[in-house]
Amino acid sequence: MASTETVQTREAPRTGWGSETQAEPGLLIEDHALLGDLYTAALVAKDGSIDFLCLPDFDSDACFTSLLGTADNGRWKVAPTSPVREVKRRYRGKTLIVETELVTDEGAVRLVDFMPIRKGSPHLVRQVEGVRGTVKMRSDLRPRFGNGYTVPLVSNRDGASAAVAGPDALYLRGGAGEAPPPFESEFTVRAGQRISFVLSWGRPYSDIPDVLDAEAALRETQSFWEDWASKIRLPAKYQDEVVRSLITLKACSFQPTGALVAAPTFGLPETPGGERNWDYRFCWIRDAVLTLHALMRGNLTDEAEAFGNWMVNAIGGAPTQLQIMYGIRGERRLTEVSLDWLNGYEGARPVRIGNGAYSQFQLDILGEFAGVLYLHAKLKGTLPERARKALKSVATRVSEVWRNPDHGIWEMRGPKHDFTASKVSAWTAVDRWVRVIEEYGLSEDKAPWVKLRQTIFDEVCSKGYDAKRNTFTQYYGSKGVDASLLFIPLSGFLPADDPRVAGTVLAIEQELMPDGLVLRYRTEDSVDGLEGEEGAFLACSFWLADTYHLMGRQEDAQRFFEKLLALSNDVGLLAEEYLPKERRLFGNFPQAFSHLTLVNCAYLLAEGYKPPLDS
Repeated sequence: MASTETVQTREAPRTGWGSETQAEPGLLIEDHALLGDLYTAALVAKDGSIDFLCLPDFDSDACFTSLLGTADNGRWKVAPTSPVREVKRRYRGKTLIVETELVTDEGAVRLVDFMPIRKGSPHLVRQVEGVRGTVKMRSDLRPRFGNGYTVPLVSNRDGASAAVAGPDALYLRGGAGEAPPPFESEFTVRAGQRISFVLSWGRPYSDIPDVLDAEAALRETQSFWEDWASKIRLPAKYQDEVVRSLITLKACSFQPTGALVAAPTFGLPETPGGERNWDYRFCWIRDAVLTLHALMRGNLTDEAEAFGNWMVNAIGGAPTQLQIMYGIRGERRLTEVSLDWLNGYEGARPVRIGNGAYSQFQLDILGEFAGVLYLHAKLKGTLPERARKALKSVATRVSEVWRNPDHGIWEMRGPKHDFTASKVSAWTAVDRWVRVIEEYGLSEDKAPWVKLRQTIFDEVCSKGYDAKRNTFTQYYGSKGVDASLLFIPLSGFLPADDPRVAGTVLAIEQELMPDGLVLRYRTEDSVDGLEGEEGAFLACSFWLADTYHLMGRQEDAQRFFEKLLALSNDVGLLAEEYLPKERRLFGNFPQAFSHLTLVNCAYLLAEGYKPPLDS
């Protein structure tokens, strides 16, 4: 029987002690750490505030969105009432449990934050441990459903404080003795004392979630992550960075399907105050081959197999319908809308959910899909019949459309062009089909495919190459360069020691590295149809380190790679971009693409295998 609410109800307060009409100063993107339960993820800041959380899944509406607005757009802050003099933070070993020590004049407390690996309802656990002295604390829980818009009705229900609006309900249990614990409370914690809060999500028309034993959940969560991390095959160097990155990637995976979101967030801008603010809670085909490669190198075959199966299922059987991205369950319609009630991170607007780029024509995904099928077959040690059919269908599709202009790998919202990297990806699709015919002894006539591969190769080397400057160009006839041109050596299109590759790398160094890190392209050329600048794209910077290694520039590769590692925040997380002038991370966070390229580069430098795009 469903439990019932008490008669007394009240509206959740929009204001109260500590109420803010503006975002609190000093909370940067890199001030956050990641929590997750393999269905969704939360961001917790150094000051004890959980500023972002979508429930119950990655692609659900957020109930905490203060990172993109104000505290009144939803957050849960647990912190001392007196000024904090020092903050120490870390992940507990090889887990996703965050420990934050807050030091005041009266003493010190430790926050232990985690999300138990989901078995039923999602839970968020916050424990306050007294380290020394006696510290007065404040818990300020402000749920705002509907991505920071909907104010819930608060009541008591079966020993919990409940917040309900529409299809969502949050239940707070635990606390410092009151039953149920109020959403706003003050309490005192002494050395050796531990106080636990448990926030659970459910449907208001269903039974309230079962009571969670916080101590048992902590032990189980720690054991899960430690056992999982123990399976990783580590490179000889950079082991800590690889483990943290792989744990982050695991946390970005959607357990029911094996999908991997590009990031668990939406709306975090690529530049201060700019309009380049996208929803990354979806799965990009172009990330897929890098994902598989990183998981395989780490010996995470179960995750690699699940991800590969998800992608094949999501795409279906018609290459003509291939999209650049899909939802975490394989959804195809990812309608983009703006959330006008959110002020945006540091005023960066509009804040968008959904992603309109899903309907773009991007030639490069055909090559990336073929690369995944080829790599997945290597993982399995055999070529499944549906993979064979899919590879041939993709190659056939390339033969029909490879001469068409497209929006390019970066999802340009300006005019279509004949992007050089897209043509290289078309070559890759045909090349992988030829390789499969040869390596698996298929009874296919490879001659027309070898001819097509050569035709694409010749055109790219003619129309996509500027002989006077000795560099490939962003698109046919352009003067600019693009970091995606690093696909040329990484995909096996040309060897890294080819003079044209060396010339392209030099052009990238001269034109796309004004502050020592790699930009995707020059935004002032207006090729993407958007206003403003963006930061250095960290994945492209890792690609350059890969390329240095392949060129025999090992010292440059290692030096540049370690420079990139130093850009991680204090708990080893990277966003999409970095702004050298401001020394800050920007873009959605943490970014799977950044961590994927970090992992692949670490294994490349330590072990010298082929890069993922040429495997």
